[in-house]
Amino acid sequence: MQESGLFATRPVAEARISIKTLALRAVAIDESDAEAHACLSWALNFDGDPDGALAEARRALTISPNLASAHRALGTTLIFAGEPRQGLAALQTSIRLDPRDPLLAWHLNRVAIAYYFTRDYEVAVDTARRVIRHYPDFPLIYRWLTAALGQLGRLKEAGDALNKAITVGGGSFDMYVRQRVPWHRVEDYEHMLDGLRKACWRG
Repeated sequence: MQESGLFATRPVAEARISIKTLALRAVAIDESDAEAHACLSWALNFDGDPDGALAEARRALTISPNLASAHRALGTTLIFAGEPRQGLAALQTSIRLDPRDPLLAWHLNRVAIAYYFTRDYEVAVDTARRVIRHYPDFPLIYRWLTAALGQLGRLKEAGDALNKAITVGGGSFDMYVRQRVPWHRVEDYEHMLDGLRKACWRG
């Protein structure tokens, strides 16, 4: 189940319902299926339930300690639950275990987010630029590049990144910026907006 890809093609609310429904069904069919628990972890995190998401990710890892998707689910949840350094370690483990994942751009985007949340803005910029070199049409990375550059006061570069975030991102930019998605804590959402505003976004 490639749950993250749903957010590229469907509205957030619809994708959340689809992921959760499928994941609950998979766990009900086979409680010992680590992949199913990892998918349910994703679903609960995207639904704004980090405690449930962490429990499911850890259950998946108990069943299958080297399951890349379980490490990704754990890392992603920790990043958005206020533990970005721990989340980054888990996410990097998942990438080492599965470096050819077709959704690697999404995972690397979260690496950049983790650095942004730890206020390592220079590293966030460097990470975002590496993602863009390999995945120039991946829309979400430009938003975090813009915010990190805004925090660093590099306004010319931030303005260029903002233009790309809007033009490449299309509707996804508004979808993630105009209102807080359930898996973002209020303080992390405000932190993102602060960077965008410093980059001269006038939303």
